[in-house]
Amino acid sequence: MTEHRSGFVSFVGRPNVGKSTLTNALVGEKIAITSAKPQTTRRAIRGIVHRPNGQIILVDTPGLHRPRTLLGQRLNDLVDSTLGDVDVIGFCIPANEKIGPGDAFINESLSNFRRAKLVAIVTKSELVSKSQLADQLFAVNELRNWDAIVPVSALGDEQLDVLSDVLIGLLPESPALYPQDAVTDETVESRICELIREAALEGVHDELPHSLAVTLDEMSLREGKNLMDIHANVWVERDSQKAIIIGKGAARIREVGSTARKEIEALLGLRVYLDIRVKVAPDWQRDPKQLGRLGF
Repeated sequence: MTEHRSGFVSFVGRPNVGKSTLTNALVGEKIAITSAKPQTTRRAIRGIVHRPNGQIILVDTPGLHRPRTLLGQRLNDLVDSTLGDVDVIGFCIPANEKIGPGDAFINESLSNFRRAKLVAIVTKSELVSKSQLADQLFAVNELRNWDAIVPVSALGDEQLDVLSDVLIGLLPESPALYPQDAVTDETVESRICELIREAALEGVHDELPHSLAVTLDEMSLREGKNLMDIHANVWVERDSQKAIIIGKGAARIREVGSTARKEIEALLGLRVYLDIRVKVAPDWQRDPKQLGRLGF
């Protein structure tokens, strides 16, 4: 009988190096929201990859960074507590950017997690030539003694099977930890909140991503109809941010609702009526009580 391996793998890296895109590509379903904005991921989302010889439980942490707010500190604490428990850490470094101070900071931090095997994953390989990729692989190899180095393209679906095999090979022998049909342990409610937040993040100014949070007031199936009523709140820190999210003549919030509704309908498999209110919670990122209320 073939040996079966299962365990926990976490991808780390600077914000916006493709960790969430890679998670979704490996799972084969949208689990983690993606955005061109840094600090999009805020929870340690578990995506589950099923292969005949193993099961990879992906813990998609927020990007490690030097924190400037209480929320930033809590996100870093979340990364630390998650990484202390995983079997393998995949350090994601994009192929198209030189290794910089942020990467050096994370590479140094990895020495604190002695339990985990360390794999360097060179992401976005589709954006560079073969010689540029070779140069980046050489630079990454110089950082430390890795258990493996794998270049991938999550968008181009290249080398994902190779990466899966490498990760499974580094996991402990174990039966599957989740049922075959499981793709995440996130609740439907939290996935809906994340999809609304992703839609709200599109095309907004740099200061907004950190200031956006989403909560659900109510979610219920309309009687006698195949229709889900969802009432949600988008929280910001200032009135000026509220105006940006709503947009001129409420055009922007309608667009956010329309984009999020399509994603939520795909997730639930039924029609959705989505009502979004934009509310202000002043300086919530720095206020422990408000952070708690908003799920942090």
